[in-house]
Amino acid sequence: MANADNQSDKPGLPGQQQGQQSRSGQAESRSGQSGGLSRGLTQYGDAGFSMFLRKAFIKGAGYTDQVLNKPIIGIASTGSAYNPCHGNMPQLLEALKRGIMLAGGLPMEFPTISLHESFSRPTSMYLRNLMSMDTEEMVRAQPMDAVVLIGGCDKTVPAQLMGAASAGIPAIELITGSMLTGSHRSERVGACTDCRRFWGKYRANEIDANEIREVNDQLVASVGTCSVMGTASTMACLSEALGMTVPGGASPPAVTADRMRIAEQTGTAAVDMARRGLTIDQILTADAFENAMRVLLAIGGSTNGLIHLTAIAGRTGYTIDLEAFDRMGRETPVLVNLKPSGQHYMEDFHAAGGMTTLLRELRPLLHLDAMTVTGRTLGEELDARPDSFDQTVIRPLSNPVYPQGGMAVLRGNLAPGGAIIKQSAADAGLMEHEARAVVFENAQDLADRIDDPDLDICDQDIIVLKNIGPKGGPGMPEAGYIPIPAKLARAGVKDIVRISDGRMSGTAFGTIVLHVTPESADGGPLAWVQTGDRIRLSVARRELSLLVSEEELAQRKHQNPVSPRGAARGYEKLYFDEINQADEGVDFRFLANPDAKGSIPRT
Repeated sequence: MANADNQSDKPGLPGQQQGQQSRSGQAESRSGQSGGLSRGLTQYGDAGFSMFLRKAFIKGAGYTDQVLNKPIIGIASTGSAYNPCHGNMPQLLEALKRGIMLAGGLPMEFPTISLHESFSRPTSMYLRNLMSMDTEEMVRAQPMDAVVLIGGCDKTVPAQLMGAASAGIPAIELITGSMLTGSHRSERVGACTDCRRFWGKYRANEIDANEIREVNDQLVASVGTCSVMGTASTMACLSEALGMTVPGGASPPAVTADRMRIAEQTGTAAVDMARRGLTIDQILTADAFENAMRVLLAIGGSTNGLIHLTAIAGRTGYTIDLEAFDRMGRETPVLVNLKPSGQHYMEDFHAAGGMTTLLRELRPLLHLDAMTVTGRTLGEELDARPDSFDQTVIRPLSNPVYPQGGMAVLRGNLAPGGAIIKQSAADAGLMEHEARAVVFENAQDLADRIDDPDLDICDQDIIVLKNIGPKGGPGMPEAGYIPIPAKLARAGVKDIVRISDGRMSGTAFGTIVLHVTPESADGGPLAWVQTGDRIRLSVARRELSLLVSEEELAQRKHQNPVSPRGAARGYEKLYFDEINQADEGVDFRFLANPDAKGSIPRT
């Protein structure tokens, strides 16, 4: 590492000597393109005075000229009392700042919006784009040569990567890490696949109120994100696959020494990125996105991961080709044996070697020359990591958990823009199914009738839930995990085909069709499905069809037109005016990169 006190190592900064401003420094300040404290300098005809004021105010916090000449590393902090997934933030910040200072940088922490799945109304997805805008604008507004993005809970990591991709400076992700597992009556449990499993038992009267209270104390054994391959763990793995974390950054649990060491290494890497000028566009390339898609399929990752990858890609100018993604899935099996597609937890994934072990298994399918935040390629990093070892959590290509990728893309007259099913977590006996639809018009209708003992439904029917898409929700809530009607649950039914234009948690499981596009609130065919219609699902043929004539559908559309939904003011108005559909990442249209770079994957 270069000497941190060597002036040639520092970003071009006005005032090389005790507040004296050079001519070249003035020119850099006027352009707003120099590094360090000069970056983004606001001035009104006298750049020297603007820098004089900026330094005067920051010195009020006790900084000296010597430290202000270091590379400035911004830290987007998402600590919040409402976000227990980020509850290790103080320890992460301490280790991260240590790494930055040891490498000769100046850490500058700043707050942004923080989102937690259970504490965001109406849904964290509704606010993801707002957090991405907050992240982008704070990175642009404040002087920093690189930024460390600290995220973990489901929507925080994609929001940060979206914002950083738009801001364009050197950026690196630091994952908060997963929670530890707990124990309930000698059974290992962890959020939140086991949350759903035990609640299903409670709804079916298989366990009583005392036991559901007991297990509630054990499901979340520490701070950190969900301990299974839910959306948070999926986005952690995808961040590393994209090259946006230091090697090994995805898997260490939140409250471990390994996670603290990753934080320190992240700080060191951020300073190196600033000195190299290794900007995010050099990392988020088509090759990187294709690698991430392979990993999404191989980990049996959350269906939400596809939406988030699509949104991040859109910020860089790429579009996701769902048909090509589906073809990729036919040759990329699920290798990671974690709930909800398997049996284990993130602690076990980490103990098995984490992403290094997985990426080595996938090596023949990956672009090994993709750049990472270390300044080395993915292939170089895999070669440099410790040797792999025998373990049972991450399977070889020759012995997969599931023979195809975790997700399949469905098409048909019910989903002209596509729909998604997590086939690795579905009932094989229901994936080729034709039956009668039982329709719920919206989430309130579902809540009012799903447990009605007089509900006309059997285990062979198909539940259809409308108006929970990006506009209908609003915010595309995770209501796609429709509960089994109480009378069926109590009769022992564990799964039933469910279809909606919404999402489901990555921790969820079942034969559930999601992301039906266009959504019902946007005039998609789902809007005109009626109870009694026949629907055909064929995962083998990638088909989702409503067995109703085009003439009948046209008549229903004429008789019951969909009224556009909007709002009068504030973020809600911006949301309804600009939100796009699931196949476009549920991002705001005006935030997409206008520099079109083509479709990915390119297979």
